[in-house]
Amino acid sequence: MNASIKSILLLVLLVVLSACSSSQGAGALNDGNPAPSFELIDLDGNQHNLADYAGQKVYVKFWASWCSICLGGMEELNTLAAEENDFAVLTIVSPSSNAEKSAESFAKWFEGLPNAENVTVLLDEGGTFFDEYGVIGYPTSVYIGSDGTLVKSLTGHVGNAEIKESFQSIQ
Repeated sequence: MNASIKSILLLVLLVVLSACSSSQGAGALNDGNPAPSFELIDLDGNQHNLADYAGQKVYVKFWASWCSICLGGMEELNTLAAEENDFAVLTIVSPSSNAEKSAESFAKWFEGLPNAENVTVLLDEGGTFFDEYGVIGYPTSVYIGSDGTLVKSLTGHVGNAEIKESFQSIQ
């Protein structure tokens, strides 16, 4: 009987230890790794830090002014940014990197872009965050959970219906 009690205690201990060794951090709501933190300036000179969105889901689109697929989806993105959703909508461009215009040229160009008045554009001078987020093509959509987890990243155009559907399963 003594051996069976030891066996049961050992089994309970193993179960408890395996539960404690989960790959998710304490308080994590979503599977994945923490999204790289960023601190970027928008076209109006306002600073945006990913930490400012703590507790909120965030959709980030990486794009370029020369990308025809990106420009083709701009009106749809503008609509998404204007709607009340349970996630923030941000976009990031990389002036003077990856064949993008300089920040000043981009800002002037963007002012004349129709159907983009609701789109928040953050400037990633030099492409640091493009690299940190593993962007390999344009456009790239990044889904960040309210816990700061980078839940998924997709290259190519993603429509509003699919973006909203994806966020239904993200906490």
